[in-house]
Amino acid sequence: MNHAAVSWWQEGILYQIYPRSFQDSNADGIGDLPGITRRLLYLRDLGVDAIWLSPIFPSPMADFGYDISNYLGVDPIFGTLDDFDTLVAAAHASNLKVILDLVPNHTSDQHSWFIESRSSRDNQKRDWYLWREPRADGAAPNNWMSEFGGSAWSYDAGTKQYYYHAFLAQQPDLNWRNPAVRQAIYDVMRFWFRKGVDGFRVDVLWHLIKDAEFRDNPPNPSFRLGRPPHEALLPLYSTDRPEILEVVTEMRRVVDEFSDRVLIGEIYLPVDRLVAYYGKDLSGAHLPFNFALLSVPWNARAIAKLIDDYERALPAAAWPNWVLGNHDRPRVASRVGQAQARVAAMLLLTLRGTPTLYYGDELGMQQVAIALDQVRDPFEKNVPGIGVGRDGCRTPMQWNGDAHGGFTTGEPWLPLANEYAHQNVANLSADTRSVLNLYR
Repeated sequence: MNHAAVSWWQEGILYQIYPRSFQDSNADGIGDLPGITRRLLYLRDLGVDAIWLSPIFPSPMADFGYDISNYLGVDPIFGTLDDFDTLVAAAHASNLKVILDLVPNHTSDQHSWFIESRSSRDNQKRDWYLWREPRADGAAPNNWMSEFGGSAWSYDAGTKQYYYHAFLAQQPDLNWRNPAVRQAIYDVMRFWFRKGVDGFRVDVLWHLIKDAEFRDNPPNPSFRLGRPPHEALLPLYSTDRPEILEVVTEMRRVVDEFSDRVLIGEIYLPVDRLVAYYGKDLSGAHLPFNFALLSVPWNARAIAKLIDDYERALPAAAWPNWVLGNHDRPRVASRVGQAQARVAAMLLLTLRGTPTLYYGDELGMQQVAIALDQVRDPFEKNVPGIGVGRDGCRTPMQWNGDAHGGFTTGEPWLPLANEYAHQNVANLSADTRSVLNLYR
């Protein structure tokens, strides 16, 4: 490995944009690609080096784009492929890299692959998904749970088998033991790389391979009520199987067919398992996302221990990374308070390694309380009342004090924070001591 050259993803700062909520350009209340293009100057001025976009592909939006019906297009809500090309060209001209969200674990049940797969037991794409016989009594093949509540198996009356879905029933899991599936996804990656994309953040990377024998998951002895129901089982056989590292290495080879691109993995695992995803001799993900700061008790000793443990666990020459917020977790300013949010920013931006920040955290944006009739998140709808809803961290970006914070002239898809009238880019830019200027 060449240690002399430092890659852009080692010295850069990554900025996650949730496209629905960043900037609307056509008054439909939903952010879009032309809106992001319009705000590139802000991002340059902020000082970030790469933008990572949550999924923009065609989707029925059962899980807001994490249920993809076509990997090779752009959902009309967000614009067109031409709008995407315009964004990439403008970003590159502004010295910003563009990272896409790849969702290879599952597709939408509306994807042509799944429509074919479920059409008959002998369809050539049957084995592209995980189909199993019912048990003798007709029950699901095993006890695996969906992360969004209930069994992870749905029965298909047409072909009299169950299919597996780690998330919604509308998100059937692909069979990553099938080489044809792997090649199809690798071709998707090549398609976007040829369009100038600088890398991928791979969704739920640790889920891709499941136990070949589909054994029951064991009970979780430390499960407590008030937690999401799927946590009652340890996902021993449904996630983080040893064969996954072979897949990560293959994926990295595809990335390496193109120059200077990055492979980032979404992986919620303990540090000792997380670092395995760097791969043997660093042949895996460049950056297996380190989410430890999202759940650590917010005190100096706990954080110091976490940093030491992570640094110690890193393979030789592996590059560290840190994340403070994302589209699935409560906002950092609400988690630790506004004063500590400044401390958190200092920590994120001075620790060794690549920082990833979540849009709006530079404004100290808060977790927004969502009224029952405004809930959009399927997780909250399926598992209500225990605080798993993700809408509160996905609210529109607060640009100025105008109606809807300058995000849209229409009716926003989620409500804005009450604080937006004073806590916005225009106001905070003018205040030299603001959290925004601290980030800058």
